[in-house]
Amino acid sequence: MIALALNAGSSTLKTCLYRLGSGIPLAAPPAPVWERQVNCRVGAAGDDSAAELLGELWRGPDAPLSGPEQIDVVGHRIVHGGTRYTSAIPIGDDVKRQITELAVLAPLHNLAAVNGIEAAERNVPGTPQVAVFDTAFHASLPVSAYTYAGPREWMDAGLRRFGFHGINHEYAAHRTARILDRSLDGLRLLTCHLGSGASLAAVRDGRSVDTTMGFTPLDGLAMATRSGSVDPGLLLHLLRSGETSPDELYEVLNRGSGLAGLSGTGGDMRDVLAARERGDPRAGLAFDVYVHRLHRCMGAMLPSLGGLDAIAFTGGVGEHSAAVRRAALTPFAFLGVDVDEVANGESAADVDIATPGSRVRVVVIRAREEWAVARTAADVVTERDVGA
Repeated sequence: MIALALNAGSSTLKTCLYRLGSGIPLAAPPAPVWERQVNCRVGAAGDDSAAELLGELWRGPDAPLSGPEQIDVVGHRIVHGGTRYTSAIPIGDDVKRQITELAVLAPLHNLAAVNGIEAAERNVPGTPQVAVFDTAFHASLPVSAYTYAGPREWMDAGLRRFGFHGINHEYAAHRTARILDRSLDGLRLLTCHLGSGASLAAVRDGRSVDTTMGFTPLDGLAMATRSGSVDPGLLLHLLRSGETSPDELYEVLNRGSGLAGLSGTGGDMRDVLAARERGDPRAGLAFDVYVHRLHRCMGAMLPSLGGLDAIAFTGGVGEHSAAVRRAALTPFAFLGVDVDEVANGESAADVDIATPGSRVRVVVIRAREEWAVARTAADVVTERDVGA
């Protein structure tokens, strides 16, 4: 089966093409036949990036396919599935409409995903498409973990914690177990997805039991341009005082906060670290706040796990920033976390960087969201065909 994965974000489009045999474990991804990433605003006026990118699959001397008809399924990463979608599902008009409506909860991502779906409809017509939801992995959260301490009416209205980055949290858990030669059953794992967006998940026996993001992807850790958790009283103060409007507050919290808002250098951790090395106090504060929030949230995951066997770092920052990993882990030496500094500095992917004597393993995992999406989409289509 030939499966294409589309990961359409607010400013990038990532695509991977896989040839899939039967029975390939999630934790053992094959090399993609073809992969690309472009910076764009998918679906923006005059932006044909998605069509151009898809066209590369069957045009030109290096094209891996002879035509769009060779693609058996297209899988899409969808950030927010709400309460309705707790597993991957074939995309039809109703599903597309629901994803669009849920964009109010994940505005930076869901509409971009719908634009990616429509680009595939135009350029790979007639091919089954499958929605793979970031929120689905967290459907296993216990009710006490996903319920807000507001009035009961909130819960009845579906106002609850959902959690995000679930596609990669699940993959990282499977990949970590494979690297450590452990079964997921009995494994108490903290997965740290640190990228432009950032979240943690407490994964016990392969299931998500706690996470840092909430009703929207704005909650939890400090991120590249997002604030993470903020006292709701502060937000009410800003609104009531007339210092900001709801729309202005939305922009500030999503695009003008986090590393970018504090440092003034932008949201790229590499730029923040470089400015910090030059002695820039704003960059130094941005890094310290980022790490302090990381410490608090990592510690908050431990009770849900009942102990800790391993920590996995993934995502752009988690994979590539030895400085962030070092700073994040230092306070947890009391748990027996001991990192090999040489291995940590190399930032190699899919390796255990803990010392032999460390009581807690520390693993760096390359994010493979596109692989997980492609594999899941292929499974959905295969199961549908078998059922038919």
